[in-house]
Amino acid sequence: MTRVLIVGLGNMGLSHALAHHRHPGAEIVGLVNRSAVELPEELLSYPNFATFEEGMGTNPDLVVIATYTDTHADYACTAMEAGAHIFVEKPLAMTVADAERVVETATSTGRKLVVGYILRHHPSWIRLIEEARALGGPYVFRLNLNQQSSGAEWETHKALMQTTSPIVDCGVHYVDVMCQITDSVPVRVHGLGLRLTNEIPVDMYNYGQFQVLFADGSVGWYEAGWGPMMSETAFFVKDIVSPNGSVSITEGNKGASSDIDGHTRVGGILVHTSQGDRTIEMPDEPGHQELCAAEQAYMLRAVAEDIDLTRHMSDAVQSLAICLAADESIRTGCPVSFEETST
Repeated sequence: MTRVLIVGLGNMGLSHALAHHRHPGAEIVGLVNRSAVELPEELLSYPNFATFEEGMGTNPDLVVIATYTDTHADYACTAMEAGAHIFVEKPLAMTVADAERVVETATSTGRKLVVGYILRHHPSWIRLIEEARALGGPYVFRLNLNQQSSGAEWETHKALMQTTSPIVDCGVHYVDVMCQITDSVPVRVHGLGLRLTNEIPVDMYNYGQFQVLFADGSVGWYEAGWGPMMSETAFFVKDIVSPNGSVSITEGNKGASSDIDGHTRVGGILVHTSQGDRTIEMPDEPGHQELCAAEQAYMLRAVAEDIDLTRHMSDAVQSLAICLAADESIRTGCPVSFEETST
């Protein structure tokens, strides 16, 4: 039985806690949150702690870190050095240097490190990547996720933007998809962004877009925006083009941009080639909680089966590096060459 400590009880932390509560191979030894939160009935019996340090006193085998990004690296390294394996929500860290420090600590301690790239556990996204790779590159990636948020969702977004921009927080998911398809390294990143509200820090922006050039010639575009002013029109574009055709997520019934299940739902995949079009229906897709359960099941399996996570960890660093380069480009107004990316 794996002893699990959950650190951070926001939306993702609660979902991960429920996943471990329901997993026969896991035993939750504590829940950590700096303030009191309303817990689902299933989680009421577990010990609660106000600080990470108090939670670590339970001597967990696995620590699930779902706090704000600025705590990820220190929490992960401290827990691994204490002997625990780590699941950490994306983004892995605030800087490339900190992300590399986390990976180096995992390697030196022999602990397993899994980063919360939820799309890697979604059968429809796995199929999308397979279909795109089958076409062959170089590729054009057109990906975005804009979210029209209000009320509690807008409050959550504003809290996130105290430390992390949408282009980094959301972008790492979709840049990870680009990297899995092209299998190439980034060369240069160009970013643009705009602060569309006075409700966020003066040095933060709530809308951004960037272009990335890969060494194989592939080019990627990504766009992300948060807030009550964002448009629901074309908020979800997932389109991959190659010399041999294209692969796209059909619009289907996506629902509103604030629907968290809609962010991962594919519904159907349209494959276009010179021979014609082919639609792949993806019925009965997993919802958000099912995907969190799949992530945590993989985490437990990685420990039990000693799965090699070397590629997973390097991919996590690379996708973060691209998004941080985009953030740097937006802030400086200059393109960023990958080898010059600030750490």
